This record gives sequence, C-alpha cells and structure tokens, in this order.
Amino acid sequence: MSEIEIRVVRYDSLVAQQLVADALADLGKRYGGSGDDTPVEPAEFEAPSGAFLVAYRGGEPVGCAGWRSHGDAGDTAELKRMYTTPAARGRGVARAVLTAVERSAREYGRKRLILECGDQQPEAIAMYQACGYVQIENFGYYRNEPGTLSFARPL
Repeated sequence: MSEIEIRVVRYDSLVAQQLVADALADLGKRYGGSGDDTPVEPAEFEAPSGAFLVAYRGGEPVGCAGWRSHGDAGDTAELKRMYTTPAARGRGVARAVLTAVERSAREYGRKRLILECGDQQPEAIAMYQACGYVQIENFGYYRNEPGTLSFARPL
C-alpha cells in the first residue's frame, strides 16, 4: 500500500470540487436533500483564513477536508467537507487528513478546531472521539436540527 500524500489545493480546483461533490452525495444518501446546505465560499479556504487539503494514495485523490476561520476572535477554526472515498475507508486516510488540517490551522494561529456532524455518521463520530474531540453546544447552520452533533478539540 502506498503512502498517503496530502496537498493543499484551492477549494474551487477540479479535484477538490469532485471530492466535495462526492462528499455531498454521501451525505445526501444519509440525510436526504443536497447533503449539506451550509453556505461555503472558496475564499474561506485560502490562507491565512483557511486551507483545503486533498489526500492522495498512489497518485489518486482519496480524501479531503478543509478548515475555515470561525468567529471574530481569530483563534477558532471550523472543519468542513471531511470525506474519504469508499475504497480508501479504514486505511488511515481520514486520520491523516484530520491531523494535517489540525496542523495547518495551528500554523495559522488557531487554538481550537470545531466541527458539525450528524448522527447518521457513526464512523466519523467514533473517529473524532478517538482523536480527542468532545461534544459541545451545537453551532452553525444545522445547530437547531435534530440529530446534529458538534465537537471541539484544542489544538
């Protein structure tokens, strides 16, 4: 098995947009609708306010995630569009991407990473908890929706 390589890419790049489309399709199967209607602008994922990362294995894109600034204090980052392709699941891709996102956000002065997740993503919830994330009060676009879970971890 080849190593995982993680690259920072533009959110509006072809590879990022394909992975995001796949992620939204996966969420759509779990929750219905478009998968996630949270407003997202490509510029939110540009340094120093954010970054978008793509994981490659054997030269093929196999996962992604990004972070964007959250709130006015400048110390919190929000994880967005975390996704691993079905063929790459269970092979450490998600953890590698999450670690890279955390490192990137820390490099830009963020002290905390938060995320919004749904209760129909048990594998994601288990990974976040195993990585030290704890449940917090809901925030964001889906904060008042049943089944929404929010997590945070200090960086």
